[in-house]
Amino acid sequence: MIKARFTRDSHGNLVKFKLTGHADAGEYGQDIVCAAVSAVSIGAVNGVEALAGFTPSVDADEVNGGHLQLVIDQELTGEQMHITQILLENLELSMQSIAESYGDYVQIETSNQS
Repeated sequence: MIKARFTRDSHGNLVKFKLTGHADAGEYGQDIVCAAVSAVSIGAVNGVEALAGFTPSVDADEVNGGHLQLVIDQELTGEQMHITQILLENLELSMQSIAESYGDYVQIETSNQS
């Protein structure tokens, strides 16, 4: 199962997401749940870098897959934060849609920073 964890700061801004696990919804190369999660999450990371104009902290297992984490751990301009929030909110909405259709394979959790 893919577990998606989103973390918000004290202002309600998304500042982290972490994806772990594998969907195992089909054979390797045929797993549409994995493909959907990969597409929207990698698209969000690439969008933050290209459109918000900064490089967030990203950790990924590029060999085995099953792990992707993005952390906003730097000061951003207002515009950078605005763009980042649109992209990360869209990622969360996309993940919720995937989980609604494929709940046996995707679990989502949102929490606040401690």
